[in-house]
Parts: sequence; C-alpha cells; structure tokens
Amino acid sequence: MADSLPLDQNTLWNGPAGENWVAQQTLLDGLFQPMADALRDELPAAVTELLDIGCGTGASTLTAATARPDVHCTGVDISAPMLTLARQRAAAIGRDIDFIVADAQRHAFATARYDWIQSRFGVMFFEDTQAAFANLHRAARAGAGLRFIAWRSAQENPFMTTAERALADQLVLPARAPGAPGQFAFADGERVRQLLQSAGWQDVDVSPLDLTCFLTRDALASYVGQLGPVGLALRALPVERAAALLQQALAAFAPFIDGDRVRVEAACWMIRART
Repeated sequence: MADSLPLDQNTLWNGPAGENWVAQQTLLDGLFQPMADALRDELPAAVTELLDIGCGTGASTLTAATARPDVHCTGVDISAPMLTLARQRAAAIGRDIDFIVADAQRHAFATARYDWIQSRFGVMFFEDTQAAFANLHRAARAGAGLRFIAWRSAQENPFMTTAERALADQLVLPARAPGAPGQFAFADGERVRQLLQSAGWQDVDVSPLDLTCFLTRDALASYVGQLGPVGLALRALPVERAAALLQQALAAFAPFIDGDRVRVEAACWMIRART
C-alpha cells in the first residue's frame, strides 16, 4: 500500500494538482464545458465587471469574455501555474483579461467593484467558506449577482469516486470529510445557503443542476491516472505497480463507457444570490 499525505490547498494547487490540471487542460475543458456554458447563459446584459473565482486555466472566464467582449473580466486563483496558462490562452484570442494569483478568501479586492461574481467548481476549497463569501460580498456592488456551480454529494456523482472505490484496498487516500475543503464540500445545499446568508448575501437560491458531460474513451486513462487523489497516489508509485493499479481502476469504469466516449452524469448545484 502507498501512503498519501494530505496537502494544504496552496501547496496542492501550486504543486502536483496545479501541474496536472495544466497538463490535462484540454481534456478538462472539454469535460466541464457544459458548466462554463451554464454560467455564460446566466450573464445579464447589464454586467460590466465580472470576477471569476477559482478560475484555474481560464475556461469559464474565457467563455464569458468571448460571449460578452464588452464585459471586463477578472479571474482569481491560488494556482500560479494554472494562471500562467490562463494568461497565455487569453492573449492567444486577443482578450484583455486580468488574472490575479491570490486566495479569494483573503485577497484585498477593490470594494464594491464587481457587478457579477461567478465560479465553476472554484468555491469548494476555502479554509473558511463564510469568511470567503463575506470578502466577496465586500467586493461586490449593490445589486450585484452571484452564480456558483458546485458538486452535490459523492453518492450522486458515482463517476467521480469510481477509481477510489476500485482501489480502496490498494491505496491509502486522504479521507473525504463532510464539509471539508475539496470536491464535495458543498454537498449540503442548506449549509451553503446558510453560509451565504450569514455572509450578507440575499435571495439565496441553491438549485439542482444536472448536466451530461463526456470525455473520449482514449482520454480516460489520463483522467484516472493523472488527476484527483488516485492520480496523485499512482504517480508516486513504481511504474509497473502504478500501471497495474491503473488497469484495475479503468475496468471499474465500464458502466460509464458509451462507444468511443465516456458519459458522466454530473449532479451539481447552481447557486444564485445577490447583494
């Protein structure tokens, strides 16, 4: 068995996780494009200043900026390597987007600057979620809108934990504690509602958002072997051992394979609020 020590968020996203997301940017953008499109479709006509939280390599920011070139977009993320790629991508399509390397929970944003704050899977990693929401509230103008997409529970998203379950007796992986920073931190929608309200947000609505996503069958090995807790653990093992465990994990994904594609039913929340 291999030990897997938990890393703090800054170390994780400026180290192995951030590097892996950069390497797999094309795969991940394709898989999660329906979420970026859902956020784009929420954008009101009157928005002028958009802030994208946990923007990573820039997919959701670029989607908004492409759809609305009149809107000034700013992306913030804790991961320097991911934002380096985001800047390159924005420059390649001629979009003037500000990307800030910072922790949105603590960053001193300009007060009352943004009239739209959004996030695609970037809000589940805060050390203190209520403090983060309060900080974003200070950065928002009166009447500003907020839209976040976050995962619901692990039980509702079996694809996302298939590899972990397949290798549970082979690897020691970081425990997924309910409510702790991580992919399923927002599984409890009522808790999210209360956190936002306590931070000053109004008209909070936490609604189920179910989306069908795909990746190619050929990309599945990269997804499982490079990303998430299993990917990190496998990369630390001897090559032959990692390859054998990867094949064991891949076999467990048979129910999700649809021809030459892998089908992912994503159970998410669309979280709406305003100042």
